[in-house]
Amino acid sequence: MAEKKIMLGNEAIARGAYEAGVKVSAAYPGTPSTEISENIVKYKEIYAEWSPNEKVAAEVAIGASISGVRAMVSMKHVGLNVAADCFMNAAMSGINGGMIIITADDPSMHSSQNEQDNRMYGNFAMIPMLEPSSQQEAYDMIYDGFELSEKLGYPVLVRITTRMAHSRAGVIRREQKVENEMHTPEDGRQRFILLPALARKRFKTLIAAQDTFTAFSEASPYNAYFDGPNKELGIVTTGIAFNYLSENYPDGFEHPVLKISQYPLPRKMIEKIVSECKEILVLEEGYPVVEEQLK
Repeated sequence: MAEKKIMLGNEAIARGAYEAGVKVSAAYPGTPSTEISENIVKYKEIYAEWSPNEKVAAEVAIGASISGVRAMVSMKHVGLNVAADCFMNAAMSGINGGMIIITADDPSMHSSQNEQDNRMYGNFAMIPMLEPSSQQEAYDMIYDGFELSEKLGYPVLVRITTRMAHSRAGVIRREQKVENEMHTPEDGRQRFILLPALARKRFKTLIAAQDTFTAFSEASPYNAYFDGPNKELGIVTTGIAFNYLSENYPDGFEHPVLKISQYPLPRKMIEKIVSECKEILVLEEGYPVVEEQLK
């Protein structure tokens, strides 16, 4: 049986990246994301840097992805404002080597000037998102997320929050993946040059990919439906809010519960809980992102 080790959420993310074969990690420090890079630097096989700012960090990771290796960039939530230009462009051009963008959001503003919910950015850019509900999921999402990114051909936004980043739980590690090597994209590098004529084509491609993103969410092991006997109420919950809910039902859920940790929203699962229950309660840490889409 694999050994379980107690890990900080950020430590689990760093370890998952290492065992996924990441070659490049760039970041700009900011609570609650800082410990990701502080742990990444322990793995000498990874090129890791503190960048001058979040935009440069994202560009370093994008450049590594274009060259064909797996790359990750980490920042706190407000940092994505700084990196928004190249972040949006990466969503348009797509990736070559798998790429994960970590946004560490800070609900309640423990160490931040606002509590923006960067799932809004994921929807804005129209790219897949992952939102772990436990340290084990944080590890697994990073471990598998680079492969997901490569299958879909787009960067993946992983949204964590302060309590996920700075709490500890047992994590079972998985086998080290073979490190990937540089390779030229099959369709060449032209699509990374977003001149208007090329960008218009890429935008159509991004829109066409939305059905595929949704299909992957429908089949995702991170989205789960838990039945319950009392159909008066159905509960839709996301990320670590699922843990808050679980603490209130130690003996099993009284109501049907839909746990969402991969986006876009799994439409069929939502239709199921809406059709079975009289009322819907949405629990999410941050903005009413799911609630507004349900409406």
